[in-house]
Amino acid sequence: QVQLVESGGGLVQAGDSLRLSCATSGRTFSNYAMGWFRQAPGKEREFVAAISSYSVVTYYADSVKGRFTISRDNAKNTVYLQMNSLKPEDTAAYSCAAARYYNDVVARGADGMDYWGKGTLVTVSS
Repeated sequence: QVQLVESGGGLVQAGDSLRLSCATSGRTFSNYAMGWFRQAPGKEREFVAAISSYSVVTYYADSVKGRFTISRDNAKNTVYLQMNSLKPEDTAAYSCAAARYYNDVVARGADGMDYWGKGTLVTVSS
């Protein structure tokens, strides 16, 4: 089992920045690829970003490319999502998730994830 706890959400204005963190415990963090997903009210969950187990590769949704950066610190068992130039359409509950294989994240999105956090809410006002 891998436990994941997100933090860092909040209410910001358009153009502001936020950094989300996802602290993990349980099995060896460096064995897992990590992803961030989001779900806006009334919408389906969507993929945001993913990172391989040793940060060799990253992958982003087109909607956040160039504004968001995913990173991880395997020594701290934590994955981050730096969000810059936030827009009202970024408002959502953001969840981190862990997958045994990076290719599963890219190919299957949420269906490829093995463990999930409960999420943290990000609200961007215009």
